[in-house]
Amino acid sequence: MRVLGIETSCDETGLAIYDSERGLLGQRLHSQVILHRDYGGVVPELAARDHIRHFLPLLGELLADTEGRIPDAVAYTQGPGLAGALMVGAMAGRALAYAWRVPALGIHHLEGHLLMPLMDATDLQAPFLSLLVSGGHTQLLRVRALGDYELLGESIDDAVGEAFDKVAKMLGLDYPGGPAVARLAETGDDAAFDFPQPMLDRPGLDFSFSGLKTAVRKVIIDAPRSSQRDADICASFERAVVATLVRKCQRAVQETGLSTLVLAGGVAANVRLRRELAACPGLRLVYPPQALCTDNGAMIAYAGCRRLLHAAQGDALGLSLRPRWPLSALSALTGES
Repeated sequence: MRVLGIETSCDETGLAIYDSERGLLGQRLHSQVILHRDYGGVVPELAARDHIRHFLPLLGELLADTEGRIPDAVAYTQGPGLAGALMVGAMAGRALAYAWRVPALGIHHLEGHLLMPLMDATDLQAPFLSLLVSGGHTQLLRVRALGDYELLGESIDDAVGEAFDKVAKMLGLDYPGGPAVARLAETGDDAAFDFPQPMLDRPGLDFSFSGLKTAVRKVIIDAPRSSQRDADICASFERAVVATLVRKCQRAVQETGLSTLVLAGGVAANVRLRRELAACPGLRLVYPPQALCTDNGAMIAYAGCRRLLHAAQGDALGLSLRPRWPLSALSALTGES
């Protein structure tokens, strides 16, 4: 089965074609980072307009690179995300499916991230743990099967990627903040500031990053400004964030008895997080290639293919968007593991 995947949940226009027998055949990705940089964050109306502007050129390039064959199905991001941005991809996907007379299927954005590492790790079978870390989400999950996800813990305030972005903004770094903080952290002393590692003194698997962000702000206000100070802040902040995530994952392993962890989402590209999780004794860590950690069409094409191959039906003709859509609302596919 050959599936066209469309991702437009936020500020990346991603298209890809995945073949169940040949793997990922091709993809195109347009990032809106430059468009939103002056605003320090994504402007929803501008994001939707830019998706419209780039969708057809990207589709033409992708089809030309993949033999020009009409896909057997179309998968598009149905939610969660920005309503206007979701609308562009959903309407385009449904229109293409109608014209090509193939099924169209709405995909959960986070399920796309969660399943992305499985595209190459073909031996990985449920159950396993998953840590989803991005600008909008920080969640620890028990994956029983495709579509059967148990939320073990999540952030009660800021998502980890959001915390990275806010620290970057306080320091006057470029948007997006995560990569900027990580780059500056490479030249800093991660022991320069003793930032808190939130909620490690409490039972459970929930996270909190607002207090850590406040502690960083206090140092920025009180400590004399210098380029080295900024690098030290970034390094110390990154150390606190990673230590918190790693400790919670270790706790989840102890509580569930599961020893495989799938790391996914934009923050999964963080080198220090990958390195420290990989160093945990007895833990098998699986994550996607760095280029596929952020939003992309490949994750939607792959998730759509997995669902369609296990008897999922295409959507009805009417358009339904889900800007807010918990993973727990999904239905497990019988026999999938």
